[in-house]
Amino acid sequence: MTDTATWTTAASALEATKTYGSGDTQVVALDHVTAEFPQGQFTAIMGPSGSGKSTLMHCLAGLDRLTSGSVFIAGVDLSSLDDKALTLLRRDQVGFIFQAFNLIPTLTAIENITLPMDLGGRKPDQAWLDRVIDTVGLRDRLSHRPSELSGGQQQRVAVSRALASQPKIIFADEPTGNLDSRTGTEILTFMRKAVDELGQTIVMVTHDPGAAGYADRVLFLADGRVVDEMLEPTAAKVLDKMKSLGD
Repeated sequence: MTDTATWTTAASALEATKTYGSGDTQVVALDHVTAEFPQGQFTAIMGPSGSGKSTLMHCLAGLDRLTSGSVFIAGVDLSSLDDKALTLLRRDQVGFIFQAFNLIPTLTAIENITLPMDLGGRKPDQAWLDRVIDTVGLRDRLSHRPSELSGGQQQRVAVSRALASQPKIIFADEPTGNLDSRTGTEILTFMRKAVDELGQTIVMVTHDPGAAGYADRVLFLADGRVVDEMLEPTAAKVLDKMKSLGD
């Protein structure tokens, strides 16, 4: 097996194509997308509604399979894996942050954070876990269940869960979509800190130019294709670009 530590690309897509339906009703969600997501980088994916951004993230993360082409995580071609191997790779190599938090209501914050590792029979690296908890400011909320936490605190739990197992890559799907602007800013700041201070790799789908401004770069999709890339984005520059794409 390839030593994944030698890879500088956390994930990549090669001629990734995803279609739904057939004949006259066929919809091309991804149209031969090729893109790389380097380790230790925060990438935002943006585009108008129906541009394929969520489909691309779901295929990159192994939540959906391509019609043709390939996606890789740490050099592993996901199309070469059966369902069991794909499930194990997602659990061990990938972190997820969803808009809806996806926390287990009967578990405490710390139990939610360590759940993926518990399911895999792995003990967390305590020093790393402590660092993540302190980075997101949850130290005094660990024994609380989701119903006892605010929306922002629940999303911090979800961010911590994604970081705790030191995955190769974290996928975030509109992670601030259900949060007020102040809490959303806190979560984005935490995610930025996870990249800068903890060395994580994050790929985030967002429609918010302000959120994209926290990223190192933005990939713009339209009609299932990558149509542009922006390094060192700002909210203003992203907004101008999105206007030109017709969102």
